[in-house]
Amino acid sequence: MEKFNVGKVNELTVEKMNELLDWTYEKSLNGVPTMDTAYELAEEYTRKYGVEKGIDRLITTQLAACGTSGFLAGVSGLILMPVAIPANVGSVLYIQMRMIAAIAVMRGYDLKDDQIRTFVYIALTGKAAGEVVRKAGVQVGQKLTVNMIKKIPAATVRKINQKVGFKLVTKFGSTGVVNLGKMVPLVGGVIGGAYDATTTKVIAKAAKELFEELTPEVVTITE
Repeated sequence: MEKFNVGKVNELTVEKMNELLDWTYEKSLNGVPTMDTAYELAEEYTRKYGVEKGIDRLITTQLAACGTSGFLAGVSGLILMPVAIPANVGSVLYIQMRMIAAIAVMRGYDLKDDQIRTFVYIALTGKAAGEVVRKAGVQVGQKLTVNMIKKIPAATVRKINQKVGFKLVTKFGSTGVVNLGKMVPLVGGVIGGAYDATTTKVIAKAAKELFEELTPEVVTITE
C-alpha cells in the first residue's frame, strides 16, 4: 500500500480520504494494539446493558475518549496509517468509525457486507448523511430495510463512498482539498478535545438514527 509523505504531499484529497476510510474500517473490525475491536465493544456493552442502553453507554465512553487528547495521542498502531495526517485527526476518526461499527453490530448487522460498510461511512458525515444518500440516487423517503440496502448496486455503493470522502474533506475547507496543517489547529488542546467530542456526538446521533431505520429485518449478534 502506498504511503503518503506529508512533507511531499501536504493535501488530503478525496482519493486519500477513501483509502484512509478503508484502512480505518479494517482496523475497527480487526483491531489495533491495546484497543478493543468493534465486535468486542458490541459484545461487552450488549452483555452488560442490553442493546439500546448499551448503545447509549458506548457513546458516552467514546465521547469521553475523544475529549481526552492524551488518550487519543496514545492510540497504538495509528502510526502505520496509509495517509500522513495529524495523529489527533487519525485517532478521532478511528474512535468514531469503531463506535459506528459497534452500533451496527449491536443492532445485528454484518460488517463484512459492502453496503453496510458504506452506511457506516455515511454516518461519519453526521447531519449530512441524508444528503449524501439522496445525491447518490438512493430514495430515503421510505423506511429502509436490510434487504433494500443489499439491493443497492455496486456502482451506487462506489458513488456513495466517493461522496462521503468528498464531504469529509470539504468539511475542513471549501476547495475540495484541505491543507493538513490546518485541519486541527488546536491539536492536543482543551478546545480541540471539546471540538472532537462535539463532532463525535453529532456522528453518534446520525449512526443511531441511520441504523435504527434498518433494525426491523436484522438478525441477532453472532460471535
